[in-house]
Amino acid sequence: MKLQRTALAVIAVLLTCSAALAQDSSHFPITLQKQLTARASNYTEVNLDRSMLQFASHFMDKSDNAATRHLIEKLNGVYVRTYEFSKPGQYTAADLESIRRQFQSSDWKPMVRDHSKNGLSNSDIYVKSEGNEILGMFILDAEPQELDFVYISGPISLDDLSAMGGNFGIPKLKVRGNSAAGGNK
Repeated sequence: MKLQRTALAVIAVLLTCSAALAQDSSHFPITLQKQLTARASNYTEVNLDRSMLQFASHFMDKSDNAATRHLIEKLNGVYVRTYEFSKPGQYTAADLESIRRQFQSSDWKPMVRDHSKNGLSNSDIYVKSEGNEILGMFILDAEPQELDFVYISGPISLDDLSAMGGNFGIPKLKVRGNSAAGGNK
């Protein structure tokens, strides 16, 4: 549920921020989708590629947070998948490992792994990086009767995420700057 609220917050950000974005062919990277969709009692899919973000920008308020607009302008897309199951056990630990293996490459690195011993909750965050730049993020949240995935394609800086803190349900982040200039707030 927490990830679902976060995903909805990300969608709200995307649908309320102005952006001038070019076409891109980014797509959701998970290959197990057909099997999970067949087993799920309810399935939600959100695809916001650059062209969809550009379309949504025509309906956005000009007074939106500038830092949020700056972040959105750089994104290639945001993709969200939610699978709800009628009972526990309709996806397996092997399914989760298959998904995680898709992010075990030199491009992707695990940022967060939060796995409960009782299997009631598993969360992973992977980042795609090149040098010191983060070029994508993948979030997996698994509960006994729900699987949630969020894939963000495009450059994301901690400063951008920090600037969005306190808005749209995103917690405030304290990020140390690269220079001594500027004060702490």
